[in-house]
Amino acid sequence: MRIALDAMGGDYAPAVTVEGAIEAVSESKDLSVILVGNEADLINELKGKDYPASLISIKHASQVVEMGESPVTALRRKKDSSIKVAVELVKAGEADAMVSAGNSGMVMAAALFILGKLQGVERPAIAAVMPTLKGLFVLIDAGANVDCKASHLLQFAIMGNAYARTIFNIDIPKIGLLGIGEEDAKGNELTKEAFKLLKESNINFIGNVEGKDVFTGNADVVVCDGFVGNIALKISEGLAEAIAKMLKREISEKTTGRISYLFLKGALKNFKKKTDYSEYGGAPLLGISMPCIISHGRSTAKAIKNAVQLAGEFCKKRVVDIISREFSAETSGSATRGEGRVVIKK
Repeated sequence: MRIALDAMGGDYAPAVTVEGAIEAVSESKDLSVILVGNEADLINELKGKDYPASLISIKHASQVVEMGESPVTALRRKKDSSIKVAVELVKAGEADAMVSAGNSGMVMAAALFILGKLQGVERPAIAAVMPTLKGLFVLIDAGANVDCKASHLLQFAIMGNAYARTIFNIDIPKIGLLGIGEEDAKGNELTKEAFKLLKESNINFIGNVEGKDVFTGNADVVVCDGFVGNIALKISEGLAEAIAKMLKREISEKTTGRISYLFLKGALKNFKKKTDYSEYGGAPLLGISMPCIISHGRSTAKAIKNAVQLAGEFCKKRVVDIISREFSAETSGSATRGEGRVVIKK
């Protein structure tokens, strides 16, 4: 699989993107990476590094979209940006997927206008992976759509269902709707209407999930609009970092804490790993006709490596094709659960 990597995207690019690309192809020999960005800068970053030269190439792009830029304006004015060029490589068939830790709005705009949506998809959505007491869950939408209709949330559930089943090997994912109470009648007009649509579908819908319960692991996929989802994601990331810093401070400031650390070192290391966003690499933009992975702006080399490998897994398991089939099944009403497809009752 050939992955087009926006090598100029992210707070620490291009150093970490190049390093992450090298780690990815070194660990996965069936992957190759096209570094997209300023050729001179990328050649300089590669200089002196040990890497399989046949698996890493460079595609020059003269412009960079900054984090604060308007996606629509950047798409129109920066024709040779590293994000746009990476997406165009996928469109042209020169790459099988793209990864970027750059301006997420620009990634979404470029993917939407250049690659297009799958047939039947009204709104693409970001699927973020988060840890639970039992493993992990998929939060969708994590920020692509601020204003949504109930039908959009149903579609997010279909896409999240396919993603969880295909990538995480969950046979029949449990789908929950993020709300303010477990009772059917609780919520705003959007969630009440979405509840009805999800309940009528043949997706394994378990009902409303309160914010306090999302990390229990009772739901494999948690559905919400992008405004709520992005807030939930950012609060969770901030809380995990705050807890880690609190623990570190308590341990370092007290003698008993430093002694206890010797016994808790392994557990604390596991806690940090489970709550570290870099372990999950990036979040796919589901509903687009080709695989696009959006990584955190603060991505480390490890996060970039995992995002590139996730893109490769996406291609290998043909997740886009599976989502496309599920939307075809929704239209035809001919599919059944358990065969990689979903029936939506009419």
